[in-house]
Amino acid sequence: MTDEIIRIIADIMDQDPHTITPATYLVRDLGAQSIDLLEIGVAMQQRLGIPVQDDTLFLRDLRLVLLRAADEKTAPEAAVAQRYPHLSAARISAILADLDAGPVLQVADLVAYAIHARS
Repeated sequence: MTDEIIRIIADIMDQDPHTITPATYLVRDLGAQSIDLLEIGVAMQQRLGIPVQDDTLFLRDLRLVLLRAADEKTAPEAAVAQRYPHLSAARISAILADLDAGPVLQVADLVAYAIHARS
């Protein structure tokens, strides 16, 4: 699954697949833009045969989820886990610690989504 998703990303982003790892950030490292993410989502749906919800796959409303959690005095980890059930507790913790550095979406997040979608 990881290799197939890396190939999809490499094809769309015109990158050597050997330079992409699960820890690669799509926006920070590869410079992915909205149209690239849309193409990645469509390719994942077609090539992997999974349903794709772009907002969930690409963590689009992550900051909104965190704002709501703060307003409702809910633990951010719980709010993120509920909205993005494909993310592990360890990954959620890493995301929360990394928010200030910019967009947090990694290749591994897409892999986790695809695995979750198949289960």
